[in-house]
Amino acid sequence: MNWTLLVFGSVCLLVLGEDAFVQGKRNARTVTFSRTARGHSRRRRDTWTGQPLFTACKSPLSPKERELLLSHTHETGFHGDDGSSFTLTWVGDGIGVILVLSTLSAPSDSFYEGGSTRLYRSDDYGKSFHDISHAINNTFMKKDFGISAGPGNPQQVILTANVPFTERPGGVILTSMDAGVTFRSVQLPFYPAQAIQFHYQDPKYLVGISIDDGLWLSQDFGNSWSEVHEGVHTFTWGSGITLFFSSSPKGTVEAARRGELILRRTQDFGKTFTTIAKNSFSFGYIGGFLFTSVMEKLGSPRVIYVSSDQGDHFKKAQLPSATTEQFYSVLDGDEDMIFMHVDNPGDTYFGTIYTSDDRGILYSKSLERHLFGGEGKSDFTNITSLRGVYLTNILEKDGRIRSVISFDRGGQWRFLKKPENVDCLENSEKCNLHIHGEHSHFSGITPMLPLSEPTATGLVIAHGSVGDSISAARPDVYVSGDGGYTWLGTLRGPHHYSILDSGGLIVAVEAHGDRKISSIKFSTDEGQCWKTYNFTDHPIFLAGLASEPGTKTMNISIFGYRPDDDDQPMWVAVTIDFEHLINRECGEQDYVKWLAHSDYDSNPETDGCLLGYKETFRRLKKLSACRNGRGYVVSRQQRPCLCTREDFMCDYGFYRHENSSECLPQPDFLNQTQGICLDGELKDFQTSGYRKIPGDKCEGGFSPPRNKAFEKNCGKDDSPSSTNLHTERSPGMLVLIVVCTCVGVIGLVITAALIITSRKINCRQRSPAYRFSALQLQEDDLYVSNESSPNGKINGFQVQEDSDDDLIE
Repeated sequence: MNWTLLVFGSVCLLVLGEDAFVQGKRNARTVTFSRTARGHSRRRRDTWTGQPLFTACKSPLSPKERELLLSHTHETGFHGDDGSSFTLTWVGDGIGVILVLSTLSAPSDSFYEGGSTRLYRSDDYGKSFHDISHAINNTFMKKDFGISAGPGNPQQVILTANVPFTERPGGVILTSMDAGVTFRSVQLPFYPAQAIQFHYQDPKYLVGISIDDGLWLSQDFGNSWSEVHEGVHTFTWGSGITLFFSSSPKGTVEAARRGELILRRTQDFGKTFTTIAKNSFSFGYIGGFLFTSVMEKLGSPRVIYVSSDQGDHFKKAQLPSATTEQFYSVLDGDEDMIFMHVDNPGDTYFGTIYTSDDRGILYSKSLERHLFGGEGKSDFTNITSLRGVYLTNILEKDGRIRSVISFDRGGQWRFLKKPENVDCLENSEKCNLHIHGEHSHFSGITPMLPLSEPTATGLVIAHGSVGDSISAARPDVYVSGDGGYTWLGTLRGPHHYSILDSGGLIVAVEAHGDRKISSIKFSTDEGQCWKTYNFTDHPIFLAGLASEPGTKTMNISIFGYRPDDDDQPMWVAVTIDFEHLINRECGEQDYVKWLAHSDYDSNPETDGCLLGYKETFRRLKKLSACRNGRGYVVSRQQRPCLCTREDFMCDYGFYRHENSSECLPQPDFLNQTQGICLDGELKDFQTSGYRKIPGDKCEGGFSPPRNKAFEKNCGKDDSPSSTNLHTERSPGMLVLIVVCTCVGVIGLVITAALIITSRKINCRQRSPAYRFSALQLQEDDLYVSNESSPNGKINGFQVQEDSDDDLIE
């Protein structure tokens, strides 16, 4: 059974209401486990009918190994806890502290929507937990955003209480500066509408939005608060202490829906403000780029402006082949380049990926027919264990979904190789590995997304299927040790998995939604062979796995539940410490030099060259069963390469044809002369079709003909519906303005307005009209983590659905 577009069914309609940028990566420090209601349905057998077969390598566990593991297996039963969800947060780094907040959802008409709350603490990596609810006076906590920990290594923790609006002048938070040993209750002057947000570097700076849309700031870890601005819609931290926020003009309602928001910034904790854009629908910040979608004039489609200098200057993003009925999504980005998905017209559920230049302004076609489902999910994945690798899925013309991978930041895409230990079915026309991503996870087909870690060089674990397209049958687990070039079928059926000891240890537990589990599998050779350990005589329903962020640990915690003595479900945590089983420290003889991106058969001079240089890593041998340890640091050597065509991406208006390194003009850009208004000048580019990939460090070698630009003045600068930056002072900082100064200001405004009007006319006469309907910024690893937002507000690091008025039918 193959997946086609029908898998998404009627949910493919985009019900959208506003542009949305989403930033931040899933909070690796916080994970929530939920207990689901279970009926008495008949068990479903695990079947792989019509699926290619492979045999997972199993190695027996010796009696001594079992005895060692048993002596370092620690089980905690949370007796009497009726919480329906456990929110687990790691505090600090390498100190072994875990806080678990248990909440129970009460009926919607209950006075306390969050239900009962218990707080547990562990200071030994989950080997034991202690009920410390008394430390917070058994206070009810918010279920959706009850707990958050400070960024990096600090030991600051914030709990948000769930208090009725009628009893106090504001909400209550409980703060801790000693990793949850003690808490201090703080009366807020406002009721928070979402989680209190830490600054991404300095945890004493906190920001929150109130239920009446006020933006509040604390500079002393919540001890005192001041209201920065009213009518705030969204906010995000920028560079340093820069804070961006959008707000509604006074006296307006639904300003976001109509695109009337004002984008401002403050760089002095709210003492003064600078208006940097008007008529904004939304904004986002990623990789040093500030995006905002604006309406340039009443009734016109939305367009995107980009700033790389914290909003001092904006330039319009130039994206070819865009129409008013399309939506846009920023898939990933850093200081060098942005990946942008552009939806195809109509309900096609696919689009095109474009990559930007290092200014985020000019975009070139990278991948066509990129799958983007109606539920707002994309399978686009950054493989963090190897530089330059991205993985995603495309929708073929026949409706089949196939996986593709790029090893050069979107310069070229290819199908994944079939694992060597898996044979394809006879009726398969094409035989490749296909990886399940967000769509499958959202649909419940897979329990986990593809997993990679920067500290585990080249290692990738993912669910997938082998054939001519993705299969809807139960997926298997595949492992790559070289960043996705080659794969191995390693475990049959879906699993939860985790990477420990910087890749020296992998653990996995079978995912059975309706059956209990009692065993864990582990591998010390990157998934080539597995041993199974029965960790309990009392099986549990699995909720998930948890390990300390950063892969340095040798401990894994298995969370689940089973009936207690009174037949009520009881939460259970089982923590296994593998450090005593794998107790030998790795020596120099256990490591090998490994050339990344090598195909072993190419020219030695170019073998391993990617983005202009080679990287040779010192990594653990697969057959070395030893411990990397907490002090392990990824070691690499870099050497520059000669430039080749592969070091260049297709320029604006060009695309790379399938199975070719040649850049061809797009059909709607057959004339190679393009008119673009950039940096205040109307530029006619005559290009050879190539430009160097941002971040590429190659030297010499291939060099395409230089681009020629014929320039003509078209104004000082592009700006998003805001003639000049306008600095305002907060109410407490207002001063009298001398009347004669106003005369000068009026004169300057009139002059500037004439210049900009002329500029806009010139630009619009020559520049193509690139229209934006909706934007969504997917999760990125920039700065701090996301928190849930029940009110649909976003800050810079929080998930929110993509939305747009034009697509509501």
